[in-house]
Amino acid sequence: MKLGLVIYGSLDSLSGGYLYDRKLVNNLTRLGDTVDVIALPPGQPTRAGWRNYVRHLGDNLSQGLSRRLERLEVDILLQDELNHPSLAWVNRRLRARVAYPVVSIVHHLRSDELRPAWQNRFYAWVERIYLKSVDGFIYNSRTTQGRVERLAGKGLPSVVAYPAANHLNPQIEQVEIIQRARQAGPLSLFFVGNLIPRKGLHTVLEALSRLPKGEFILEVAGSLTSDPVYVDAIRQQIEKLNLSLAVHLHGALGDSQLVDNYRRAQVLVLPSSYEGFGIAYLEGMGFGLPCIGTTAGAAGEVIEEGQTGLLIPPGDSVSLANHLRRLADDRTLLETMSLAARRRYLSHPTWEQTAEKTRSFLQTFI
Repeated sequence: MKLGLVIYGSLDSLSGGYLYDRKLVNNLTRLGDTVDVIALPPGQPTRAGWRNYVRHLGDNLSQGLSRRLERLEVDILLQDELNHPSLAWVNRRLRARVAYPVVSIVHHLRSDELRPAWQNRFYAWVERIYLKSVDGFIYNSRTTQGRVERLAGKGLPSVVAYPAANHLNPQIEQVEIIQRARQAGPLSLFFVGNLIPRKGLHTVLEALSRLPKGEFILEVAGSLTSDPVYVDAIRQQIEKLNLSLAVHLHGALGDSQLVDNYRRAQVLVLPSSYEGFGIAYLEGMGFGLPCIGTTAGAAGEVIEEGQTGLLIPPGDSVSLANHLRRLADDRTLLETMSLAARRRYLSHPTWEQTAEKTRSFLQTFI
């Protein structure tokens, strides 16, 4: 197949969504397909973040973008749904001018994120227009599928192709997982995610402030440039709560550094206000880490409550503190959940299997 893929910026960008797109492209290429990546400008990082939503909406007025997409010689055009503000009205023009179908890769809806209701009503309006402009969907979870169908209706061809985590090739023996869980001393926590409000690091810090000093260590891996304002607030929160000796901000880490931290940690804590899937949970489970997420979004499709991890309401630092205290005090429970987490990872599809499932779906359009 000859495919196109529309994204913002570079496939090498650090996020779960870009990792998904990157692995899909790599594996489709391995299977003999060609993928032409059409990169739209993401804007420049500022203290307010990347190029704003209104400027993305302005792309719909670009005749150059429309002509570029019209001239593509592809069998199918894939679009990351993250690009919806730039494509909602462009797609409506494309439908009358091109023969190829448009399939959207949906990681999660912007309108599902935690923000003032009036803003999400506006985002939902634009997303609905975009979702109704495509011919099919690739979803990263059942939760994402349900959210799209509630917003834009059912009926279009779709497939749920779960993300994977074998890119880190987690090699760890059961005896190592058991020894790590029983290890005395402070409970070692790991947070993996770009430092943006949605990922919930502020909730983790609030929880740690409720616990005795010296009983926990938190290592944080994630971009410190995605939202400079939020990062400044996090640094201030660490100082205010007197957590400087217990919390370490590492910034974005390469795979080898991530692996080292996953092997040393005992619990992955990522209480996002919303996750369309949460690849970091699965990465952690690959190394036998119980994961703490929230009841919002698809974390519950990865984390089995009380078995492979724990789920809290978004922003509930009290519940999070209670769970952390329990795991620190009951190392037998920690061991049991750690071994269950590893088994959960081993039962999950690989990136190769996800790409093959996606490819079979795409072939139905040709």
